[in-house]
Amino acid sequence: MRSALRGSALLLAFAPFLLLAVAHADRSTETRVEQVKVGILEPTSGPDASAGTDARNGAQLAADIINGRFPELALPLAGKSGLPGLGGAELALVHADTKGDPRTGAREVQRLVTDQGAVALTGAYHSAVTRTASERAEQLRIPFVNGDSSSTALTERGLRYFFRTGPSDLTYGRTFFSLIEDRKAAGVPISSVGILHINNQYGDDGAAVTRQLARQHGLTIAADVGYDADSTDLVPYVQEVRAKKPDVLFVLSYTTDALLLQKAFTRVGYLPPAVLGYGGGFSDPEFVAGAARAADARGFLRRTAWSAQLADRNPTAKKVAQKFAATFGAPMTENSARTFTAVMTLAVAIDNARSTDPEKIHSALRTVTLSGRELIMEPWDYVRFDASGQNTGARGVVEQFIGGQWSVVYPDDLRSRRVIWPISTARDRRQAASADTRSASERVEVRVGGELPAAPVPREG
Repeated sequence: MRSALRGSALLLAFAPFLLLAVAHADRSTETRVEQVKVGILEPTSGPDASAGTDARNGAQLAADIINGRFPELALPLAGKSGLPGLGGAELALVHADTKGDPRTGAREVQRLVTDQGAVALTGAYHSAVTRTASERAEQLRIPFVNGDSSSTALTERGLRYFFRTGPSDLTYGRTFFSLIEDRKAAGVPISSVGILHINNQYGDDGAAVTRQLARQHGLTIAADVGYDADSTDLVPYVQEVRAKKPDVLFVLSYTTDALLLQKAFTRVGYLPPAVLGYGGGFSDPEFVAGAARAADARGFLRRTAWSAQLADRNPTAKKVAQKFAATFGAPMTENSARTFTAVMTLAVAIDNARSTDPEKIHSALRTVTLSGRELIMEPWDYVRFDASGQNTGARGVVEQFIGGQWSVVYPDDLRSRRVIWPISTARDRRQAASADTRSASERVEVRVGGELPAAPVPREG
């Protein structure tokens, strides 16, 4: 009797481990499964809800394509319904609202994996949230494929399960400084830079990268100003920048503070010769929504990993953007395109793994390769991850808001018009009209030439 009781006690003690082993065995099978769940972390409430919703919609369109809704598209996995490597299993998205809060992001990772059964994750827009969420995923040994956070430090932590498809701020920064060198060669006097940034993972890391690149290019850092995320008035910070008179101002902000910046410039009556935005709020359509905001944004420059203009020249990317607009009633943006690509990459890896075992998915991500023709991300070369988990084929271009739209102005081989420098020229009607006339002839030349030029943005290293 005592022996039987001891045996029962041992069974009870080891029951959780036996259940875990059974669950792991189920996820390791290569037989047919009905669904493969992927967790989507985005801020769909709070000040950046518009960007988070946009990103979530990009993920949904990718899942729709994989699940056979648009078989005519020339994209990986589009021709069949579901994941063929898993017997046609449906790619099911399970969602979490991070609210833009790092602790919430980490908690939601736990919920998506343990309660919802997610075998992989993507998101989470804010670099600070991506940091904590991916660290929790690392503890759970769940692959995390990020597409929409640019903090360079994210791939410098030595995490095994973290991957990023999109460019880092180092890649974006190099493109910005290449543009500055181009302007200097054209005779524009540029000797100093200013940095205005939000004090968080994204802003602090981006500011550090900008300082590093400025020094490499022999430029003086005239102003380096940070502000808290809960700031409601950026006028004091703009005044501090104004006093230093930088030739170029780099901005790292999210949507709310990017709009506050517009108001601050107007109230102070100041604009530096050039404003270069590291995405974030500059990538949100809300930044230029309505006549007043569009007027305030004239001449601003931003970096972007996806351009509607370049996508319009790629038949497949153009069709995807059209289906996005038809499905969600809004144009595709960099945010939605980056998350779309992260989900597509993750789905290809899961299909290659022929398994829902996170360890096998991780191994497949280490070797996954998507060529440029399999992507909608003009002008990327490919998706292929290095040892740190960074996609080495991701690129960026520079766009300027002119004539009511964002236009590619750099690099020269991809531009649709010349950059207007300084901002005051873009806001002078006669000079801007003259620039528009020159750009129209340039656009004709590009179209007559046929295919899009293939020269890439300057590479890292």
